[in-house]
Amino acid sequence: MDDHGRGYGPCPAEGGEGPPGPLPYEGVWRFTAPAVDASVPQARHAVRDLLLRQGVPVSDDLAHGLLLIVSELVTNAVRHAALLSPVLAVEVAVGAEWVRVSVEDDHPYRPTALEADHGRTGGRGLLLVREVAREAGGTVDMEHTASGGKVIRAALPLKPTALS
Repeated sequence: MDDHGRGYGPCPAEGGEGPPGPLPYEGVWRFTAPAVDASVPQARHAVRDLLLRQGVPVSDDLAHGLLLIVSELVTNAVRHAALLSPVLAVEVAVGAEWVRVSVEDDHPYRPTALEADHGRTGGRGLLLVREVAREAGGTVDMEHTASGGKVIRAALPLKPTALS
């Protein structure tokens, strides 16, 4: 995997004026990987290592959910987009109170989250991604890219959500 990380370090405000700079763990990192099965665990490990290296304050449960989302999104790109998109991109963006992972490929097909069909062994990846994000208080969205492909994003809050 090629790591094209663009991390942003702290940027203290001069003279105490203006907004404070980003927290040390804030930034955006992007890497590419071939659309092959071996990229699934490699992407998961790369994201895990990035979160640890940057000191992102994720709970064990949030980290587990986030890495499950990465695995499912990369698996979908490998299984369904590799023919038209031999390379995929993974992006991790971290803000003060959220973390977002995105997987982008060049295939124009936009999958939908399928309902559970107990007779099938596959086809539930996006449903699982949406459920994990929902349980964490996050969101999932998908859009077309300028190149005609798609990007699927999952954003999760770093702070626990209050239960009503």
